[in-house]
Amino acid sequence: MDINLERDLPTTNMKTRPLNATPSGSTAEILIYQKYFWNRQWGTFPAPDCTEPDVTAKRPIPVNAYMVCLQNCSSSTYPTIGLSTIMTTTDCQTSSIINSWAGERYERLTLPLTTSITMGYTSNQWMQNLYGCTGGRQWSIVNRLNLALRPDGFINSSPVTNSLPVILYPINTPIVHVVQMADNDPEDTPKCRWSNSDSVTNYNRHDECGCICNGMISLGATLEESTCTLSFILPTENLYYPVALQIEDYYNINDTSPMSSVPIQFLFYGYKTNTSACINRPSIIGVRPNRACIGVPIDVEFNETIIIETYCSDQTINDMVTSSPYGMTHSNIARMGIGSNLWKMVLTWKPIVDQTGPQSFCTGAIDNYNVQSDPWCITYLVGYNSTDLIPPTSVQSSASPIGTVFQNHSIFYIQAIGTVGRPTRNGTYIRFHEADTNATVLYYDAGYASNIVYTGPAIVIITNYTWTPGKSYYITMDSGFASANEFCHAESKPISDPTFWRYNIWDPAVSSTTTTTTTPFTTITVTTKPTSTTSVNTLLTTTGIVITTTLPVTTTALTTSTSTATPITTTAGIIASTLSAESTIIDPKKMEEVCKYPLLIMNVLMMVALMPIHTLIMYAGFTKFSNMFNPVHINAKRRHEFRMRRILAILFES
Repeated sequence: MDINLERDLPTTNMKTRPLNATPSGSTAEILIYQKYFWNRQWGTFPAPDCTEPDVTAKRPIPVNAYMVCLQNCSSSTYPTIGLSTIMTTTDCQTSSIINSWAGERYERLTLPLTTSITMGYTSNQWMQNLYGCTGGRQWSIVNRLNLALRPDGFINSSPVTNSLPVILYPINTPIVHVVQMADNDPEDTPKCRWSNSDSVTNYNRHDECGCICNGMISLGATLEESTCTLSFILPTENLYYPVALQIEDYYNINDTSPMSSVPIQFLFYGYKTNTSACINRPSIIGVRPNRACIGVPIDVEFNETIIIETYCSDQTINDMVTSSPYGMTHSNIARMGIGSNLWKMVLTWKPIVDQTGPQSFCTGAIDNYNVQSDPWCITYLVGYNSTDLIPPTSVQSSASPIGTVFQNHSIFYIQAIGTVGRPTRNGTYIRFHEADTNATVLYYDAGYASNIVYTGPAIVIITNYTWTPGKSYYITMDSGFASANEFCHAESKPISDPTFWRYNIWDPAVSSTTTTTTTPFTTITVTTKPTSTTSVNTLLTTTGIVITTTLPVTTTALTTSTSTATPITTTAGIIASTLSAESTIIDPKKMEEVCKYPLLIMNVLMMVALMPIHTLIMYAGFTKFSNMFNPVHINAKRRHEFRMRRILAILFES
């Protein structure tokens, strides 16, 4: 499967967004993004071929061309010459099958709000060995930029998407492939469709895909637009199969007219399975699930570890295909221990202001038989914090319980940073483990479990399980157990640490026995050395209060006599001369934060309970006032008093 690419490999992606979505005046400043993957060994590129150090050095890719306006150009002040396609290096793939050099470019333009243009990059140098592309090998990559105000009065941002430049799949095998897509405007509905060359009817009013429009369609491939899911079978080995899609955003699910359109073009490569290769492809596991969404701050460096698993003793990871945002670097691939079947690559990234909003990363692992894992893609939500769960650290904690509880305890509670909601996908679990064996005794899928309630920053889990007395348990949660509300719903970090949230079950069977004995009177002297022991008495506290018992040096004269021994059994208690309670002290501000939502809930419940009583009291009061000041009642009262005076006068006269 050693294929040499010729000329260009213009796998591509574009997007646009306003720097301020609120309109002000007649113009708006727009950030325009381009990304292309090229054949790193194209003859016009200067030596040396790109490698990972070029990513760190941010080496320019010298493709001296322009993305120009193609349709309705009079509506805008978009530059006549267009925008340069000289990119800054983001990825270098040395695999002979992929062999690509990728880069990104950001450009700021101030354009009138009347702008509604199709802009794109067209040429005629698609690679050889490309299924369905004949003739001059034309490519066409187009993007629709429309600054007309949305129905909600804001300026629209385009959808975002990402893909690896080449995805390897075995031939004659049914394949289901999902293309990642998201949107800067969280309420929008993104959809994808096949790009086409019908410049009369398509949204861009221009040829969107050159010679690759019908490649996958001619194979009978199908596309689910709402999820951007492709289903297909590759028939021939050692061929590249081009995919051309347009991702478009709609104001709501019922709209039929998109607000913008961005292209995504990439390749599938068909290979025949090597009989000596490992029967299982490598897989990317790690702590983040595929298509996760993660909030990251601006201008703060962070690391993300990608973990790959292999399944045969002679299977190794030779390369990682990546599609990365600008500025992200990749470590060497390393085995996680001698003889281990786990491998890792560490990403390092410090996002910049221009990258605010969704930024995608995709990767795939290639083993020593040129077999690739399934693609693994995540979205980084730059400038937004993830709704991470708050570790329980004190008595009045962000989680409950954290100490000793009864075996029928059923209500568990934890807080997150900010308002949270249910995960956006099923298969996101909370698990309860027995501490001694690490065995999972109970689990729920937070994607749909009705006994998990999300309210504000709090998550309440109601269980139906009888815990074993005397046992300790801990709780773990998958990535995204708590999800934010912005954009692609930034996920909480996974919790796998057994000490993060731990609790014990009270054992009523534990007891202590004290025996009192009477013996013949004998006087002896006993000297007791000082002893001091410290232990956590989990039978008596749910907070881990430390109990210290100190016995000083004593010299005691004992007089004993003979008698029968009478055992006296008492329940376990505290026998100590000194008690020292050590626990975390919660400051007033944190107490205020902890109590805020319970108090809010109590206030609401009290209001609901008192409302009928309040209504009755108000009704009675207003009725009383109405009777007191009603003119009809006042006149009737006066007439009654007048009649009474007349009656009394008549009685006195008689």
